[in-house]
Amino acid sequence: MIKNHFLLFLKGVFVILESNFQKKVIDEIQAMYPGAVILKNDPNYIQGIPDWLILNNKRWAALEIKRSPRSGIQPNQPYWVDVLDAMSFARFLTPENKEDILHELRKAL
Repeated sequence: MIKNHFLLFLKGVFVILESNFQKKVIDEIQAMYPGAVILKNDPNYIQGIPDWLILNNKRWAALEIKRSPRSGIQPNQPYWVDVLDAMSFARFLTPENKEDILHELRKAL
């Protein structure tokens, strides 16, 4: 296993580290909404709550950012994404669906 700041070489394949993918996505959202407040949630406070809360004017969204659709989902994450989506907007975001989710986020915020 080879690890650097951006990639992890695992089983003959380079994969992006989740923290780096999250940073890339958050930087993109911050560029889309320069005045937005983007908060990292504490995973130990409410188990399963999405990682990120985006506050933009009078609207908000929650995102659970995963490096892959095969990344592990914690218990209660689907529950909280559904609950928060019913209130405003919440999604699981992966590299494979990033553009679609960011498009939906633009409509929501």
